[in-house]
Amino acid sequence: MSSPASPPDFTSVSTPASPLTHFDSQGQAHMVDVAAKAVTHRVATATGCIRMLPATLALITQGSAKKGDVLGIARIAAIQGAKRTADLIPLCHPLPLTRVAVEFEIDTALPGVTCTATAETLGQTGVEMEALTAVQVGLLTIYDMCKAADRGMVMDGVRLLEKRGGKSGHWQAE
Repeated sequence: MSSPASPPDFTSVSTPASPLTHFDSQGQAHMVDVAAKAVTHRVATATGCIRMLPATLALITQGSAKKGDVLGIARIAAIQGAKRTADLIPLCHPLPLTRVAVEFEIDTALPGVTCTATAETLGQTGVEMEALTAVQVGLLTIYDMCKAADRGMVMDGVRLLEKRGGKSGHWQAE
């Protein structure tokens, strides 16, 4: 009976570190260790929009959607989405958010609604994912509340606008 083969020794293999922080030198996904990072005030702002038929936008602006106050409920959903980001994105750290602000802007030229969310924390890792999740959940809620009137709505342009704090400092979209 032959002995089982030994597992390969990867410690002697020289592989460059991935520029993607959620992968180790063997390419395996892992949660980033933030223990050595300084606790700083971190802020991120994201945006996105949902395009719809003019008649659907009128339902929202006139407050006559069958399910109620579309933007009020979408605001609460967006805040809850930010708070639950670590439950949705597997490698995100759960963060003690100090503030989540969500704004909606009616745009008749689109026609549609733009959502902008800002998330803040005092922590060792950034809040970009929380701001992005807030925007997407807010837009999804608008879709859910208005889909009976308009199944063709399109969510578009979800992106990070700005982040502040941490080792990498300030970043702003062009």
